[in-house]
Amino acid sequence: MTGPVPPLPPRVDPARVHALIVGIERYDAGSGWDLPGPARDAVAFHRLLRAAGVPDAQLRLHLAPLPPYAPEVPYEPADHATLRRVLVRELPLVQGDILWVWWGGHGVLDRAGRLRLFCADASTADKLGIDLDSALARYAGDAVPGFAEQLWIVDACETFEEALGFREPLPPDALPVGRRSLAHQQTLLRAAGRGRAAANDPVRATGLFSEIMLGLLAARAAVLPAPPDPEELFPAVRTRIAALREAGRTHQYPEIRLRSPERTEILPAAAPTAERRPVSPLQRAVEALLAYPLMGDPTERQTVVAALNPRVTAMLPRHPRARTDAIGILNALSRHHPEALWELFDAVVSVDDDPERKEELEAALRDFAASVKRPSDRK
Repeated sequence: MTGPVPPLPPRVDPARVHALIVGIERYDAGSGWDLPGPARDAVAFHRLLRAAGVPDAQLRLHLAPLPPYAPEVPYEPADHATLRRVLVRELPLVQGDILWVWWGGHGVLDRAGRLRLFCADASTADKLGIDLDSALARYAGDAVPGFAEQLWIVDACETFEEALGFREPLPPDALPVGRRSLAHQQTLLRAAGRGRAAANDPVRATGLFSEIMLGLLAARAAVLPAPPDPEELFPAVRTRIAALREAGRTHQYPEIRLRSPERTEILPAAAPTAERRPVSPLQRAVEALLAYPLMGDPTERQTVVAALNPRVTAMLPRHPRARTDAIGILNALSRHHPEALWELFDAVVSVDDDPERKEELEAALRDFAASVKRPSDRK
C-alpha cells in the first residue's frame, strides 16, 4: 500500500489560454540600443505554449528582431501604438481564463518608481514605452473582466532614469485603469530588481533571466499551459541567478509579486549582503530535490515515492505543491525512517542520472541526515 497520491492540478483548457509575447531587439534609437536575444527568447516561449496546445490565434507575438535573425513563425510589429492597442482595446475583450505576458527588451525605472518598457519605435528624442505598473493595474480591475489568472514575466533593466542622463524626463504615459476589483490572481516576475540592469548574453543571443525561465518552464511542461506554482518556481529562479552572480555574470536580484483576493506580497531575492544566513540542511536538501525537473510534475513525483517501501509511503504526508511535498517527505523520512532517505535517492537518480544533480543530492542528504535529531537521540 502506498501513501495518498497528491491531487493533480485541474486540467486547463488551452482554448481558454491567451498570451501577449513581446521581444524587442532593434529600436529606432539606433544601433546603440541593439539588444540581441529578446526576439529569440520570445519565439522560444511561443513554442512552449504552442506545444502545450494553445492555438496560434491566441498567441499574440510582437517582435522587432535584429538581422540576420529571421523568425520562421509569423509575428506582428512591436511599436508603441500596436502594443498599446492590444493592451487597451483587444485583450480586454477576450473571453479567457489565463493570460501569459512575456516581455523582453529595454526598460527603465522612472522617477516615480514605475517600470517603463520601451517599444521598438522608441528614439532618443521620443522614448515611447508601456508603463508596466499601469498595465498591471488595468488588468487587475474591471476594465479586464476575463483572465482571472495571470502570469507576467518581464526581462528588462530597471536602471534608474536619472542614472541614464536623459536630457528630458520621461513623459507620463499610463494606460487607462478601471475600478479595482478582487477578481484576478496576478503574478509578476521581474528579472532585474530595483535600480539594476538585466544581463544579456549578446554572443548566445539570450537574456540570462529569460534563459533560466525558459529552462524551468520546459522542465514543467506537464503543467502547461497553466502557470506553474509561482512559489515553487521562484526559489529555483533565485538559486540560478545567485549562481550567476557568484560567477560574476550579473548583478541582478529578481523579484516576484503576488496579488490575489487573499494576499498582496512582494517576495524579493535575498538582499545583497556578505553576512547572509547559511542555508540550512533542510533547505539544501529541498533545493537539491527540486533541481530535478521530475519533482515539479505530480505524476513523476508520485512514481518516485511509490518506489519506496510501502511501510514508509503509508505514513508520508503529501501535498500537491512540489516544495511543500518535498519538505514533508524529507522531514517524515528523517524522523521515522532515516534509511529511506537513501531509498529516495536511489529512486530519484534511477529516473534522472544527471551527474551534477546526483552529486549535490547525495551531499545534501548526508548533511540533512546528520543534522536531524531522532527521538532516540533526545535526552
